Amino acid sequence: MMEPAAVQALIEAKIPDAQAIVADEAGDKEHFSADVISPAFEGLSRIQQHQLVYKALDGLVGGAIHALALRTWTPSRWAARA
Repeated sequence: MMEPAAVQALIEAKIPDAQAIVADEAGDKEHFSADVISPAFEGLSRIQQHQLVYKALDGLVGGAIHALALRTWTPSRWAARA
């Protein structure tokens, strides 16, 4: 079980200039949603962006993190979202 702040800290520590907004969707400290904004995502496919986040979480997804609903954004896409 993990706190959302711990998930956020892991992502932000390992992805350059990332901002992570993490929520505990089920209130069980195992099912999270995350919006991750980083210039490191520029020019990468959505799959590559998600792979960066999973790598930052170092194998916790499927373990301490049972589920992660992930949305990745470049800063320009984040700013332009409706």
